[in-house]
Amino acid sequence: MALARVHNFSISLDGFGTGEPQSLESPFGHAGERLHEWMFATRYWDDDGQSGMDAVYASRHDVGFGAEIMGANKFGPPGWQDDPDWRGWWGDDPPFHTPTYVLTHRPRPSVEMEGGTTFHFLDASPADALATAMEAAGGLDVRLGGGASMIRDFVRAGLVDHMHVVQVPIVLGRGVRLWDGLDALEERFDIEAVSSPSGVTHLTMTRKHAP
Repeated sequence: MALARVHNFSISLDGFGTGEPQSLESPFGHAGERLHEWMFATRYWDDDGQSGMDAVYASRHDVGFGAEIMGANKFGPPGWQDDPDWRGWWGDDPPFHTPTYVLTHRPRPSVEMEGGTTFHFLDASPADALATAMEAAGGLDVRLGGGASMIRDFVRAGLVDHMHVVQVPIVLGRGVRLWDGLDALEERFDIEAVSSPSGVTHLTMTRKHAP
């Protein structure tokens, strides 16, 4: 059965998935790239990187997914909807290689990129967006790519089957928090924590099934 999954989503010790303010020059605001340095240090990202625990987790980012859903703020900086030529942060060959659904209140025509990525723009509820992505995924899983507010919406709606969240040992103090409004999450998910020598903690959350 296909799953809705979050994978390799990094947060700070105080739970922020991005800093502020987000802009074209600073996609993650004052956080910069600090939330993702653990991944950059792995062989998944760099052939000369380390091949330990972090690399194993990171490498699963591409495994088993047939579609992705992302929030508007992952696709571009504030105001990208006003630029008809904006095609995302990632150049001509984005790293998704699947149908990718961008949630926005201002849809536009789909954009076909190199490497198998096509961006589709949806003004839809989490449930409707997931149904559309599941159909496109052809039996594979759907990756919920973030940002934090978008993932929160899917968790609140009871649509997330599995989450891999990486807690990075930094404190941001401000930004967009992943956990806001998700009280008693542990009642809905089985949670495992694995600490890495790099200092990050891999949190794996699997939705509990009703008895």
